[in-house]
Amino acid sequence: MNRRDFLYSGAAAALTARNLDARAYAAVDGANDRVGLGVIGCGRRATDVCRGFVQDPRIQIRALADIYDKQIADFQGRFKDDVAQAKVSVEYQTMLDRKDIDAVLIATPDHLHVEIAKDTLGADKHTYLEKPTLHRWNERGALVHAAKESKAILQCGMQQRSGSHYKRVKQEVFGSGQLGDVVFVRAVWSNFPWQRRVIPSEPKPPSLRWDLFLGPAPKVPYETSRYSSWRSYRDYGNGLLADILTHWADVAQWMLDDDQPTSAAALGGDFQLRGDLTNPDTVSAIVRYKNWNLNFESSVLSIRNDVPSVFFEGTKASLNLTRKGYTLTPNDGAATEVTSTESLERVHTGNFIDAIVRGEKPNAPLAAGLAASVPVMMALASYWSQRFATPSDLT
Repeated sequence: MNRRDFLYSGAAAALTARNLDARAYAAVDGANDRVGLGVIGCGRRATDVCRGFVQDPRIQIRALADIYDKQIADFQGRFKDDVAQAKVSVEYQTMLDRKDIDAVLIATPDHLHVEIAKDTLGADKHTYLEKPTLHRWNERGALVHAAKESKAILQCGMQQRSGSHYKRVKQEVFGSGQLGDVVFVRAVWSNFPWQRRVIPSEPKPPSLRWDLFLGPAPKVPYETSRYSSWRSYRDYGNGLLADILTHWADVAQWMLDDDQPTSAAALGGDFQLRGDLTNPDTVSAIVRYKNWNLNFESSVLSIRNDVPSVFFEGTKASLNLTRKGYTLTPNDGAATEVTSTESLERVHTGNFIDAIVRGEKPNAPLAAGLAASVPVMMALASYWSQRFATPSDLT
């Protein structure tokens, strides 16, 4: 069996095991109902994650909440029978008292993550919290407290941690020291056409609850761009440094067993996209660790980036690690290439359900989400202050 065959068969075995476990779970006295899931925020990211959830027979989507009824209607159109019985609401709080809701997916704009997670954990609902875990560092204490006091499981939406080939690389490549001493990690990902900036201004739809969208953010009048391109605004998201660096910094820190950055520097700007939008369209960041540098580049612009990756450069070999597989290239010798067609959303949501049903550990617990937030927050502090940032700048 070659390396590629092993990867495919391992993933298939994992899915088969989950399906067998689902039948065993259904046969348990008093546990013949599926895990009831509520979805909070029904946009693009919720759609991607729920494509993983609905493939698992142990889950049933029973509630949908969004501040805009059209968003819910579009979501229902995409999933049809999978959400046909789900009760719909504007306010997510309506699902928290329901005994048939066991777990929730939080896929709202970033600035609402912690506020909602405190409520779901307080209601002892198992919580799948999309990344970034934090919008502001000062939210950390409240989230840690909520998770500590809750009986529920918290899974952060860093899906690489459940990927078969990522776990294989962690064990076989990094576990055996095949790269030697890693000194550079290069992380790139660009080209996000949905983050357009030229957005015609239109009246607020009557059924869109702008007050609920704003939440803890400054109270400002409705603008179409603030709603439909919220990632571009610092009040609601932290742009590329939160959307992309969170994933790639997490992979680097996990593989190298080092989540203690010492300093960061970030530069960028709106190089092509203009308007009253605060987050940059292009950014570069360097995050320094004790013995290695993480170099990050990202742009929403149409820069060709066929396979976004985290590239590790060591003294003995290099490793190009992507969501589609990896290439290990020794300094002397032939490269080894492994490909994967595994759905990271499928296996990560599966791990979340395994944690609920079988008592397994979540692959991306709160500690991992917070650790991935540190280099992001340091890079943000550097970008906005235009100077080097250190952990002391996390306030």
